[in-house]
Amino acid sequence: MDPQRVTVASDANDQLLYFTSSSLLGDDSGVVFISDRTGDPNLFHQDLISGRVTQLSRNRDGFLKSYVYFDGEPYRGFGKASVSLHAESGTAYFIHGREIRKATIDGTETTIAEYPAGQMTAFTHVSEDGTLLCVPTTDARALDGDDKLAGKPPFDIDERVRTEGLSSYLRVYDTATGREVMREEVPNCWITHVQFSPRDSKLILYNHEWPSDCGIRRVWMFDGRTHRPMRTENDTRSRADWTCHEMWERDGSAVVYHGRYAGGPSYIGRVRPDGTGTTEIALAPEYTRYGHFTVGSPGVLVSDGYYETASDPGTRGGDWICRLDVEWDRGAVTWTPLCRNGSSWASQDEHPHPIIDNAMENVYFTSDKDGRRAVYRVPLAMRT
Repeated sequence: MDPQRVTVASDANDQLLYFTSSSLLGDDSGVVFISDRTGDPNLFHQDLISGRVTQLSRNRDGFLKSYVYFDGEPYRGFGKASVSLHAESGTAYFIHGREIRKATIDGTETTIAEYPAGQMTAFTHVSEDGTLLCVPTTDARALDGDDKLAGKPPFDIDERVRTEGLSSYLRVYDTATGREVMREEVPNCWITHVQFSPRDSKLILYNHEWPSDCGIRRVWMFDGRTHRPMRTENDTRSRADWTCHEMWERDGSAVVYHGRYAGGPSYIGRVRPDGTGTTEIALAPEYTRYGHFTVGSPGVLVSDGYYETASDPGTRGGDWICRLDVEWDRGAVTWTPLCRNGSSWASQDEHPHPIIDNAMENVYFTSDKDGRRAVYRVPLAMRT
């Protein structure tokens, strides 16, 4: 099936928010996305019924240096790797320079707080009830401080963090007052992804980015008192496994992640918040294309990677948007290809990052298949 184009600016690049945040309002009536249609990256909302587009941010300062966007402006500009959406209220949170801001879908933009100097940021996350915002920061030395980088750093950030004793911080702000209500230092760690539990905002899922020993150091849980790795040596035969892209099930019952066994096949995994009940399912040996998995209702995932056919070109990223029906108790997965995504995967911005809408009817994703990035939609193709 050919996907339907949702955003239509022919002279601009549009993209969904990162996979740790939905881009859709709670009633699926609108989509929030990043676009360069003003010449600089900004946030926009498009009403999916009328087609009306509203600009939510007013950035004119380029993009902020942060995780993924290492060649951005230190402490200046829009944080492309910072946006999180509270779907029910239609409030988007993001970083501009050192300011933590929020914007509502009517275009009202407000600064609520400022994070400290000497810190670099990454993807934020807002709690299910909209009252808390988690902003991860890392000592700026991890990314060469105030220097602007040409691209991906020519050094091992994880090694630098651990060798020099640098820290990351889980900073939690009250979204109404901007008051910092928690500051949790995590030594010898580079944190880039944070996610509140959908059922308990005291639980924060976070990562160690690009770690050595990725099989056991990638996925962590903080319960307000202790930090616990979610995948340990008891769960895997090798520290050299690759583990990535952890995210909560929509009901908060478990965490889903994926990766590849050292010298073996790719896999998807699931673990309860307390670290018990780990289940991992190996994928077909030929399913090696890089991609992401995003959650739907229990037992339903969508992916932009892994699945391939004999006629697919040999690209690193996946060619297909697929639905997965997963029977965790049986270790069985049924793949249903929905459409080709057509993405070049040329940079972080071209990653499709598919999401399932709240009605479980459609999948939205980013692609530059028509020359510029845009948001597309394809039916989820419910199985009977």
